[in-house]
Amino acid sequence: MSHVAKEMKRLMGRAISGFRMIADGDRVMVAVSGGQDSISLLWLLRERLKRVPIRYDIIAAHVDLGFKPSTGKKMEEFFTSSAFDYAIIRTTAGPLAHSNHNRENPCFLCSRLKRRAIFEKAAELKCNKIAFGHHKDDFIETFFLNLFFAGSASTMRPVQEFFHGALTLIRPLYLLDESIIKRYADEMSFPVIENGCPSAGSSMRAQMKSLLTNLYHTNKKIKGNIVRAVQ
Repeated sequence: MSHVAKEMKRLMGRAISGFRMIADGDRVMVAVSGGQDSISLLWLLRERLKRVPIRYDIIAAHVDLGFKPSTGKKMEEFFTSSAFDYAIIRTTAGPLAHSNHNRENPCFLCSRLKRRAIFEKAAELKCNKIAFGHHKDDFIETFFLNLFFAGSASTMRPVQEFFHGALTLIRPLYLLDESIIKRYADEMSFPVIENGCPSAGSSMRAQMKSLLTNLYHTNKKIKGNIVRAVQ
């Protein structure tokens, strides 16, 4: 086993154990966008079942946002070839969010519609947990996006309950840097399935990522300081 794989498993395990993210008998829906983060999470959560004394079900769920070409077929091929239980959720969230009536903030509406579709599918499949592939860099970027554009000093949470605890969101990769996830995914030869979003390279999040990356290059302590402050 490579050093990268060991580190992925160690930090994900620490996050899951530290926040008691998964319990015996849980039905966990893993939201798989098609990016390396969520595919890595899906793979590692199944691999973890070999090493822990509890049992839980895993169902991969992909939201096809409705862009062309469709991502649903490619994701279905990956899930099938890798022997995952899965659900493909077909929507028109992407084109709707980018319509002429919503030019100001397409990412906000698209994200909201996608989240709703995932929640509804989780309820339909009787899943009590939804796992997202958000990592340490996502937490930092969300903090600054909320600070600059919403006037709120807040970010995502590793564990977040909804509907009086009937549904819980978990983020098992929150201790991991994006760079190590990419290295792991490359080692495993995971596919990268782009969703065709026209805002992908110019969104506020993409701009924030670029700004933070430039800052990190000026001082190697900056990222660690931000993480400690956010925590």
